[in-house]
Parts: sequence; C-alpha cells; structure tokens
Amino acid sequence: MSDIILITGATGNVGRELVSLLHKSGQPIRAAVVSEAEAASLPPDVPWCVFDFTNPRTFPAAFAGVDRLFLMRPPHLSNIQRDIKPAIEFAAQSNVRQIVFLSLLGAERNPVVPHAKVETLLQKGAVPYTLLRCGFFMQNLSTTHRDDIRAANDIFIPAGMGKTAFIDVRDIAAVATKVLTEPGHEYKAYALTGSEALNYQEVAQLMTAVLKRPITYSRPSLVRFAWRKWRAGWPAAYVGVVSGIYLTTQLGLAQEITEDVPALLGRPPLTMRQFVRDHAAVWETEPASSINAHNMKEVLS
Repeated sequence: MSDIILITGATGNVGRELVSLLHKSGQPIRAAVVSEAEAASLPPDVPWCVFDFTNPRTFPAAFAGVDRLFLMRPPHLSNIQRDIKPAIEFAAQSNVRQIVFLSLLGAERNPVVPHAKVETLLQKGAVPYTLLRCGFFMQNLSTTHRDDIRAANDIFIPAGMGKTAFIDVRDIAAVATKVLTEPGHEYKAYALTGSEALNYQEVAQLMTAVLKRPITYSRPSLVRFAWRKWRAGWPAAYVGVVSGIYLTTQLGLAQEITEDVPALLGRPPLTMRQFVRDHAAVWETEPASSINAHNMKEVLS
C-alpha cells in the first residue's frame, strides 16, 4: 500500500485548496476529476484520474494504491444508497484506511439531508472515518452568488435576517490536510465554522466598505429567489436544495459558532473581511453570466 490520498471534488472550492496544500507539502495525491477537460484546471504536475461515482468501471484505477480518501458528495447525487455507497464499499475492499468526509454542520441532527445519509454509511462501514461538518462557505459569495453582486451590486439570497457562522474554505482545507496527514482523527467529527455570525445585511455593509461601492441585500422571498434562479437556468433540483439550505438560515439554524477550527489549527479562523479583501477582484463589474458547472461543485456546503 502506498501513501496516496485520493481527492474527490478536486476542482471544487474545498478540493482545489486541499490539492494545493497537500501537493505543496510533497504528499502523494491523486485528484479525481470527471473528465480530461476538467483536469486541465489542475496544476500541471498533479496526478489525476477520471472518476465517476455512478460508474464503477472508473473505481479500480482511481483507488489503485490509495491509502486515504477525501470524500466530497457531488451535489447532484442525492440517492446515496445507489450513487455513493458503491464507491465507499470499493474503498473498503481496496484497503483504504481512512475516509474524510466533507459534511454539513448539523447533519447529525437532520436525517433528511444527503450528508446525514453518507455519515450513516460511513459509521456503519468498515473504514475508519473523520467527519468535517462545515458551516456555510464564504466562497459561495464569490462563486454561486458572484454574478448578482458583480452585475447588480446585490446579495440576492433568501436568508431573511438570520445569521450565519461563515467559514472560509481555506480553513476547511487546512483542517482536512491536518486530519489526513496525522494520526488520531479516526472516528471523530469536527464542527467547522468561522469566529463570527453575520446576517447578510451585515455582509453587504462589510462588502460596501471593502469594495468601495454600495452593495445591498435585497432579502428576497424563497419563492422570488427560486423563480429568478430557475428562469436564469439553474436546474430545478439545484434551486430546491439551495432554497432549502437558506430556509435553515432564516430559522436561525446556521448561526452556531464552534471552536474546532482554532483548536485544530492553533489560530483563529479567517474572517469575512479578510475573505472579501482577498477576493475583491471577482466582484469587479462585468456582464453577468448564469451559474456554470464549476460554481455547482459544492452547494453551500
């Protein structure tokens, strides 16, 4: 058995950062992508393989020599027994010794979400696991909701005045790197959030200050949000998932602040202000475009 870490979702928000951190450290990795075209977005010297959860023929090459797996559920796969379980079982048969799963904050209390079903599979399975239960990604503002901010100077999100303990995916990737490369994290679950809970009005005010132009929060209803995004070309299932996640924010279920990030990393989490400063260029005004496949790699964690 070699020391290879297989990274699914390798070109997504978290996966891209994780690939970079592990590769720079000299850790042997293999980036799982859906096509050769997607592999073109990886650093040129990163080993990669074509991998499809729904195509078992891609499993043998992907898992050859793999010691650990970073598991990210593709957002369009919600039938976990049919679409995710075969890969988890193949990992066990391949003697993978750890699976680190990118889960959702509160998944253990919400059996309806697909993340909870994956957690149950792992808990019942034969491979030691680590669960990273993450809050909402700050990067959703620079990917999924980028065009509304860039073209209309508006955060068009149906979250009411609920607060969110946002987390930067760079912190998630740093935690994932730690739990994948050092012992002692098997059979543990970590709740990962930032250090502050903000509503989107506060986020708009912060973006206004950093970007030096007025950014508003229009606070649309769930119906208005769903209708506009469906008209813009978002798949109906994706609209439903995103709307449901923001409903949890409206209900005050996304504001929990935890201490696992500073405990694991030995430093405070990155702040929303730092995130906006670092990503300011992505909101520079230019014509809007509908959400693309890269934006949909991960759905709001």
